Amino acid sequence: MRTSSAVRSAPPGAAVPAVTIGAGPVSIGEVVSVARWDAPVVLDPAALDDVAASREIVEALATDPEPHYGISTGFGALATTFINEDRRAQLQVSLIRSHAAGSGAVVEREVVRALMLLRLSTLITGRTGVQVGTVETYAAMLNAGITPVVREYGSLGCSGDLAPLAHCALAAMGEGEVADRDGVIRPAAEALAAAGITPVRLAEKEGLALINGTDGMLGMLALAIHDLRMLLTTADIAAGLSVESLLGTDAVFAADLQALRPQAGQADSAANLRAILHESPIVASHRGPECTRVQDAYSLRCAPQVHGAARDTIDHAAVIASRELASAIDNPVLTLDGRVESNGNFHGAPIGYVLDFLAIAVADVASMSERRTDRFLDPSRNQGLPPFLAHEVGVDSGLMIAQYTAAGIVSELKRLAAPASVDSIPSSAMQEDHVSMGWAAARKLRKAIDGLSRVLAIEIVTATRAIDLRGPLLPAAATGAVHRLVRGVVDGPGPDRFLSPEIESVVELVQSGRIVAAAMEVTGELR
Repeated sequence: MRTSSAVRSAPPGAAVPAVTIGAGPVSIGEVVSVARWDAPVVLDPAALDDVAASREIVEALATDPEPHYGISTGFGALATTFINEDRRAQLQVSLIRSHAAGSGAVVEREVVRALMLLRLSTLITGRTGVQVGTVETYAAMLNAGITPVVREYGSLGCSGDLAPLAHCALAAMGEGEVADRDGVIRPAAEALAAAGITPVRLAEKEGLALINGTDGMLGMLALAIHDLRMLLTTADIAAGLSVESLLGTDAVFAADLQALRPQAGQADSAANLRAILHESPIVASHRGPECTRVQDAYSLRCAPQVHGAARDTIDHAAVIASRELASAIDNPVLTLDGRVESNGNFHGAPIGYVLDFLAIAVADVASMSERRTDRFLDPSRNQGLPPFLAHEVGVDSGLMIAQYTAAGIVSELKRLAAPASVDSIPSSAMQEDHVSMGWAAARKLRKAIDGLSRVLAIEIVTATRAIDLRGPLLPAAATGAVHRLVRGVVDGPGPDRFLSPEIESVVELVQSGRIVAAAMEVTGELR
């Protein structure tokens, strides 16, 4: 099973604390903790009592001669078909088997764990009518490190993430395939038995309750918000390195200038840049009246404006995510006064929109980073540095093709920024005639986040080489700390050498959060 395709920021040094799952929402941090770092989950006993009470309501309705959707009827376009009592358990099993129809590559472990956690979080609200044992099985699978094999294609984001969730439900039934804690693919029945977990025996309503949710797209949104917050701070650090080693000015980042345009993200980014460049000898070296430069290019001067807009986009996405994390998504759903009602809350539009919005922001931040990288390589714009930062001009190509790599990634990110959420395609005999495509939006955002981390890594490789070439001038304390970290995995200027491993080494520093940690050892907490 694949690991994360994007950021893998390091877990806390101590043991990861348990996460209690009850009637209230889980946080983005708790999603990351369980999904990525295998934090154990603990079920709130009071919430389990609510689950049991809601199950009694479903069982009472199951004996009612009047049809109730999902309890004594078929699903979707077959919602008017009455199902006899002796066939209802088979109806639930058939639903799961038929909907576990995904195809393609195996989805990353952390995504599937996030999906299962969020479905568990809804099941325990008492609004779905499932059995207590079903809730306990999902928690036991997470704690045993059993991860259902979910395929990449199959969700239209309405009614929620049907196929991915069905693959998880199938595994809970002891069917299909799972990956164990060591990543070995095994039959689900075998893995459950080895962990001492009894497979779920589905009863009325449970099949729908296990697959009607936005959990896959929401899980990927939570992971993306967590990762992008760290990457936007990394982007500020990369920009600071570039401003410094391209002999730019930090005067434009002054707090009073930012206050003239009170955008919150912009103010945070500018504050970061001020801290990163604080008392830089390189910046000070050209601050006097002899400097003939009027103003820096936009990719330097306007970094807080672009990075800040991306930060504000993340904040908006976090608001939407927090609302969804507090939701009980199912259809039909048990209301607080005991009714069972059909609804449309499974539609993924709110999540799909912000996933697409984030992909736009990611593409733009990466585009600005690549433009800064390109400036280093052009002697007409790099303030006295050799062409392509080459060791022996004419013999060596320097970082020429590293910039090509960044440019290629940025081009891909622009394509990934095309919104998935406007590409509805009807299904289920036109019963589901408008869908969110939120799962697809989330999948492409994960790829975009990985691309951004690589573009930033290439800028950091380039800017740290330029710092060496500015010697004997010294960088600021924070940029100097980042420079030393990079030099621990990548050599300084010299004749051409195999660049790909060096780029990958700095990508790891970016994705692990070590670039941010190195800067913050000097600056304190960055925003």
